[in-house]
Amino acid sequence: MKRHLAILLIAVTSAGIASARPAWWYLYQSRIDGQRACSQIPLGEGWLQMAGPFKDAHCEKLVRNK
Repeated sequence: MKRHLAILLIAVTSAGIASARPAWWYLYQSRIDGQRACSQIPLGEGWLQMAGPFKDAHCEKLVRNK
C-alpha cells in the first residue's frame, strides 16, 4: 500500500512540474528618468509597464495569442 501511495505521489508531482511553463517578460519604463528594463516581476511603484508579454529576456519576441 505504501508503495502505491509513493508511486502516485511521484506521478502527481512530476505531472505538475512537466506542465509548468516559464513566466512571461514585460517591458517597464522608469517614471523618474525614462530608463527601460525587461523583467518577469513588477519593479515597483516607480516603474510603468510599457509592453508585453514577451517570450525572451530582451523583450523582443512578443507572445502571440492563439
